[in-house]
Amino acid sequence: MKKYSAAAVALIAAMCAGCLVASAASGSEDQPTPVYNSTRSAVERVMKRAVPRLQYDGGMPADSLDAWREAMSEAMRGLMRHPDAPAASPRKVTESRRDGYVIERWESFPLDENPVAYFVMRPDSADVSRAAVLCIPGSGQTKELLAGERSGNFMLDGEADSIVRRAAMGLHFVKRGLTAVVVDNPCFGEQSDGGVYDDITPSRFLLETGWSYLGLASWYDKVVLDWMKTQPDIDKNRIIVSGFSLGTEPMMALGLLDSSIYAFVYNDFLCRTRERALVLNARDEDGRRGYPNSIRHLIPGFLTQFDFPDIVAALSPRPVICTEGGLDRDFRLIEDAYRKSGAPEAFEWHHYAKYADEASRTDYDALPDGLSRDEFYRMVNVDGPNHYFKMEWVGPWLDRLLRSMPTAE
Repeated sequence: MKKYSAAAVALIAAMCAGCLVASAASGSEDQPTPVYNSTRSAVERVMKRAVPRLQYDGGMPADSLDAWREAMSEAMRGLMRHPDAPAASPRKVTESRRDGYVIERWESFPLDENPVAYFVMRPDSADVSRAAVLCIPGSGQTKELLAGERSGNFMLDGEADSIVRRAAMGLHFVKRGLTAVVVDNPCFGEQSDGGVYDDITPSRFLLETGWSYLGLASWYDKVVLDWMKTQPDIDKNRIIVSGFSLGTEPMMALGLLDSSIYAFVYNDFLCRTRERALVLNARDEDGRRGYPNSIRHLIPGFLTQFDFPDIVAALSPRPVICTEGGLDRDFRLIEDAYRKSGAPEAFEWHHYAKYADEASRTDYDALPDGLSRDEFYRMVNVDGPNHYFKMEWVGPWLDRLLRSMPTAE
């Protein structure tokens, strides 16, 4: 696997060293004792000072964007640490006939000894666009759910699910004439530990070896993405990556790593994860302060380089739709990058219906400290009970996208 470059290591070390020196100086004898003198408060200050190196600046001139995107891509490549050796070729296992399409079970071998299954849904009437979608599920979801199959029907036996569920993004896409490729996230569905969904222990093991859950997940998905480009019924330049919730993270990683991806569906709320970690510090009734997120989201050094809005901005000028809102300040920043890239129409964003009216939502230049999790979600305009795959937005966007695609190869 790749190692961090010497420059990246030096950068992170310098940033942390500078922050620690500053923290130590604040505790010298000629300085007053800080109000918050706990270790947590000290390291929060370290993190606050470690501003992401590649954070998008609205003042960035248009002629600097290409170099900035390249730096973003190189940083993501170092963080994901994908294996240098190519994976073994996937193999087809079985297929079943469905109404209007064929669904196939394939197995890839991203780590050689560990077969990883995915489904390929090919429409009977091949769309002239030959476009395809790589569908990445959310936490706890499975490829069977996304494909419209019965739970646990790994081998595609018998009939499909009798209910068309909102989460079945692969089914929705194939019904619109696109080839849909549906995967599991590591540790979930068929990749679970005998049916136990434990992503914490594998994440810990990966971190101990210098890798990460997102590094593994994006590698699994990259192997499938590279295979998709070899299929005769898929135009390798017309591949869309669609992520729901947790699936937006490997979607973003792939977006920076592979400039040939045509477009992206970001189905989650958009936020600055560094800010989220820092402001979730309200104390509960036991005096404990908030916990940012589970370690499956941890990639050492990630937030010293960039944050989620920076990544979406770096996808410009490629089409992106965000479907579950966030703070308007972040969307304005992304719009700036798309405008400077000459493609203002290529970025589309929507809020939850609850916050569709601008008067009903909040906007901040910076969120205040001392928030509970519920307060944070309310301030960033999240309507948790209505977190689902928003085909009502994605469908019309997709129709417009297909009409605007250049002639297939």
